[in-house]
Amino acid sequence: MRGDDENTGRQASARVWREVAPGTRELLEAGLGAADVRTLLQDVTAARAHATRPADVVARWQQDRFVRPATSDPRRVAALEARLWDLVPDDVAGVELSPVAPLGTAVAVGPVSERRIVTTTRLTEVVSDSTNVLAVEAAARRSGAPRGEQVHLAAIHRQLRAQDFGPGAASHFRLLALVSSARDTGSGRTEAGLLTRHVRVWQTMLGSTIPHRRPRIEFTVLGDDAVVAERWRDAVLPAVADGEVPVVEDASRERGRGYYTGVALRLVADDGAAEIGDGGLTTWTAQLLGDRKERCLVSCLATERLAELATD
Repeated sequence: MRGDDENTGRQASARVWREVAPGTRELLEAGLGAADVRTLLQDVTAARAHATRPADVVARWQQDRFVRPATSDPRRVAALEARLWDLVPDDVAGVELSPVAPLGTAVAVGPVSERRIVTTTRLTEVVSDSTNVLAVEAAARRSGAPRGEQVHLAAIHRQLRAQDFGPGAASHFRLLALVSSARDTGSGRTEAGLLTRHVRVWQTMLGSTIPHRRPRIEFTVLGDDAVVAERWRDAVLPAVADGEVPVVEDASRERGRGYYTGVALRLVADDGAAEIGDGGLTTWTAQLLGDRKERCLVSCLATERLAELATD
């Protein structure tokens, strides 16, 4: 599906640029300053907005998958999220994210396409993955912190993604995201500590909310860091073995390779039939701070999906 979206987007882009005057693309991409581009885009959208009739708004409301309300029960989701916040460790700082992030936030740190991002005329982008945005906040906090101090952040936020997930699938959804960043102390110890922390949090949350749905945490050793793989097996797994939710290996996983490093996680229920979360080690804060010694772990849980499973 994502490949089809990419091909369609490239074809539409090629068609549009053939219609505009020569040199327009170069002017917009590099010839004008950011403020001038912002002014130009705002003028265009303002003209289109003023030409919109009330009937057009209703039609868009009914047809546009980006603006349709979520199908989840907000009372049920809010109650569940309040319960989850109570289970977040006290040393994890809660963050209330803005609806938008700087343009390029997602593609700057991960191998994703800008075509899946909804951008604005003010050169920002709607948050499509709150783990990306929390990594930026973690990097900002790490830059002014003592070298040995760790940063642990959590946010519950609605994401909006442009790619088409298929019939009936929502374009926006809520995630509880955890992001941890710390300085490398050698021999994979930092990564092991961060992984143990996140796995324990998810074990507690899943065990407390959907024990009847047979939840588990699946892990995949990606093989690109032998030291981290060794620490995962000799340090992390023993530390989480007595948790409320089992941690099992999925050696067949391919998704996320090149996105995560060392170890990837997947949160599932109903013996693996329902996926409700994902995560893994990344290089994001190392990239953002220009420091190879920085370590970053991200993971997330779909709260609306969890609310459905908790009450089914």
